[in-house]
Amino acid sequence: MNRRRQYAELIVVRASGFAADGQRRYPRWEATNADLQRWLGQEGVGGVILLGGSAADLALRCRQLQGWAQQPLLLCADVEEGVGQRFEGASWLVPPLALDGLWHREPARAEALAQAYGRCTGREARLLGLNWVLAPVCDVNNNPANPVINVRAWGQDPPAAAALASAFVRGLQAEGVLGCAKHFPGHGDTQDDSHLALPLLGHDRARLEAVELPPFRAAIAAGVASVMTAHLQLPSLDRERPATLSPAVLTGLLRQELGFDGLVVTDALVMEAIAAHHGPGEAAAMAFEAGADLLLMPADVEAALEALEQGEAEGRWPADRLERSLERRRRALATCRASTRTVAEALDGLMDPADRTLAESLLELSLQFQGTPQRWRGPGVNLLRIDNSLSCPFLPPTAPALVQPLEAGLRTVVVDGQSQPLDPARLPDGPVLLQVFVRGNPFRGSAAAAAEWPGLVRELVAQDRLAGLAVYGSPYVWEALRDLVPPHRPAAYSPGQMPAAQALVLGRLGLGPGAGDHPGDFTD
Repeated sequence: MNRRRQYAELIVVRASGFAADGQRRYPRWEATNADLQRWLGQEGVGGVILLGGSAADLALRCRQLQGWAQQPLLLCADVEEGVGQRFEGASWLVPPLALDGLWHREPARAEALAQAYGRCTGREARLLGLNWVLAPVCDVNNNPANPVINVRAWGQDPPAAAALASAFVRGLQAEGVLGCAKHFPGHGDTQDDSHLALPLLGHDRARLEAVELPPFRAAIAAGVASVMTAHLQLPSLDRERPATLSPAVLTGLLRQELGFDGLVVTDALVMEAIAAHHGPGEAAAMAFEAGADLLLMPADVEAALEALEQGEAEGRWPADRLERSLERRRRALATCRASTRTVAEALDGLMDPADRTLAESLLELSLQFQGTPQRWRGPGVNLLRIDNSLSCPFLPPTAPALVQPLEAGLRTVVVDGQSQPLDPARLPDGPVLLQVFVRGNPFRGSAAAAAEWPGLVRELVAQDRLAGLAVYGSPYVWEALRDLVPPHRPAAYSPGQMPAAQALVLGRLGLGPGAGDHPGDFTD
């Protein structure tokens, strides 16, 4: 095998979960089928990250991609909340942070649920053709201003994050798929989105040891197969290079001090934290030189391969460095269990009653409710605040957040977080149900903190128009608004945003099956 092809095994490219080029949702990042066939077949690219499509689309696509390759592929997806988070038809579970509160009350029960969460995710991933799950998030969610972590983390303090993330790893990898602890050495306490800029983590080494590193140590002790780097600047470890490109972080800290000998994978190299400062070829060479084994989504595959070949020729790393990474990749793949089921059989396997029970239990356990359910009678206003109207997989036309208020006679008004703040005077007349969808999401640029909403809630309360409050996602928004709601009005919170979470929350508010049995009535 020539050297270029060997380096190509360490590249992970982005592809749509849909089969046809015209179905790609993000053509800027998702390769065409012609490029994929060339890269996987002729060049020998060794990995694909997938996004988009249904569970059936994913099952067909994984088999198609493997058929184009001449060696076993690493097929992965960001399915931190179950495979159904990205691929409709599989289990979509509440975000990991839902178990943080339970862990502080009943740690053994929470860890058992986290392990079941991992088993569900791993089993469904394997059925559909994935062999690598880019989870768990091992960042500690300790900064309300963080725009990208939030409910994706397993805990708001190091003990909870460490215990729950490692339990997830044990459950996931027992199903024969690889896990990935991210984002090393810790992305929780940042205020910038690394998709858009290079965040600074200014803590000293003692603080890193106390807060950021314990979840990664726990995941490594649990045998996690891979660790993903964070695009962060950490002056206490390296004043020149971000963590993804830093030998001090990836080789000195992760390999030598923490003793990790699994796969080290970069976060996506197309993210602006890296791409704004380094060309696609040089970024790939610097990451490999620093200690990364796998290069996720280089901005230019050809440039990355050329830079890797040139870097070896220039002596930037030892001659056996490539073989060590290839051996780690082979070793990881050898632990994977491929599904032998047909696509139809795989889809039937998603209907597991235990997975449905787990999803429902997690929703119930993480729900918070206060006040008295109402008997809803229109006309009125269903006011939805969302992060971005162009990216709302949780709001299909049949979403309970849209349908159930409509059935009660409420008119829907949607406020996009990318637009100007809402002017309450422009709302239609009548009682208002406020539904807020805010959580950690990439490319938003801010945490969409609750500061913009208390004023509106106070004004609606003063006018006796606030009929109820539903918060989906960020616990910080819920904490900022819940005490502003009068005791006799209903308010509910779920860390999940998916339709199942909406149905549960709205049912508690009095919108849904059996709503007429509730004693409260906004028109009283």
